[in-house]
Amino acid sequence: MTDETADTEFPRTIGKVATRELAAHGYTRYAHLTTVSAATLLAIHGVGPKAVRILTEELAARGLAFAT
Repeated sequence: MTDETADTEFPRTIGKVATRELAAHGYTRYAHLTTVSAATLLAIHGVGPKAVRILTEELAARGLAFAT
């Protein structure tokens, strides 16, 4: 069995389902997240408020942010 989250740079704390769904939509790097809004990510099944909060914090730590 392979680790489906291995091809992303997102922290495991967002959850396997959120990581898998983000990757399925083409979001595997923090830079990819700067092209979409948090609301867009929340509309993806399996990506909830906790995942978006963690990703918001991770983006900010890198000087990045979701698109507005």
